[in-house]
Amino acid sequence: MFKFIPSRRSESSRYNPAVSIRLSIVGLITLTLFSTGCGVEIRREATPSQTPLTVTATLPATLTHFPSETPLAPPHQPTIPPVEGITSTQVNVRAEPSTSSNVLGMIPANTKVEITGKDPSGNWWQINYSEGVDGKGWITAQYVTTASTPEVPVIGGDAADPGNGNVAVIQQQLNVRSGPGTNFNSLGTLNAQDVVQLTGKDPNGAWLQIGFAAGPEGKGWVNAAFVRATGVENLPIVTEAGLIVGTGTPTIIPSTPTPTVVPAWADNDSPAAPIVSVLFEPAGTQTLIYNGEVSSPQGDPEDWIAFKPYGQFVFISLECHGSDSIKIDLAENSVSVNTYINCGDQIKKTAVNAGANYLLHLQATPSTGGLQYINYTLIIKTRP
Repeated sequence: MFKFIPSRRSESSRYNPAVSIRLSIVGLITLTLFSTGCGVEIRREATPSQTPLTVTATLPATLTHFPSETPLAPPHQPTIPPVEGITSTQVNVRAEPSTSSNVLGMIPANTKVEITGKDPSGNWWQINYSEGVDGKGWITAQYVTTASTPEVPVIGGDAADPGNGNVAVIQQQLNVRSGPGTNFNSLGTLNAQDVVQLTGKDPNGAWLQIGFAAGPEGKGWVNAAFVRATGVENLPIVTEAGLIVGTGTPTIIPSTPTPTVVPAWADNDSPAAPIVSVLFEPAGTQTLIYNGEVSSPQGDPEDWIAFKPYGQFVFISLECHGSDSIKIDLAENSVSVNTYINCGDQIKKTAVNAGANYLLHLQATPSTGGLQYINYTLIIKTRP
């Protein structure tokens, strides 16, 4: 009987799972070694044109926050509160501190105003006024009463140096000319205490160019003898044609000319429509200060001022400047009162009746010769 006996070779070739697994592991290791080159002597040299590729992963930059330097706050500028005042009469509100400036409106007597500044001479108050530029306007200080002297900043110059900022103060009524001389046309007039902006001077410094809205290119000329200002030597020299030719201090000091007297401006007031009308009250207006002018035979020969007292006395002062004196009459309820008020009177005590209507008539002495011009300041107080 035939009996099949397998050979050793056939036995060894028979499939064995354990051996297969070992062979797979060995193959995997060998493949890994070839791929990494670890422990393998076979090397592949890179040709010069082959540049190794390097991939760098760049992480987003992280911003480092350093404490920033906080700027210092600007120094605190103290805000000066407005000072309250009360108008003693009806006053015009102007765009600038000058009687030649545009009128923005009118404020009645016994009206409260807020004072925010003053001109270099202290004769004008800057007030809050909604219809003005930047909500401001100017009124004459003499027509405003305050509890004390307002501590407000100077606008447009320095109180101790009116020439600061090329600002000057007019000393008396004078003509504004189209050129530096009396032979040039008059463009208008300025009054005492008007504030003007200086823009130039003539070669010898006898005439000053100012800002004047009614003049050519908004300029005019005034006689330097009637202007209070310093620093004139620093102003540019302006020719008659308006050309600036430099600066310099005049080598010749001009002589003071004789003042040019002009007629008083006609205000067209009357007994029925006085130039000033004031109602004195214990808790209201206590003082009236009025600066006026009259002239004869040309100009405005008379002024009418009305007031109504609340006590038994008023105290009247009258200061006059000019070529003559003023004739003054006082009437109570349209009846003349025998009282004498003269130029130079200081605090003249005058008996009155409370609640009565009084009318002062100030008249220039009639003249048939030369012009008689008088500038006056009238003060009426209810208390001495």
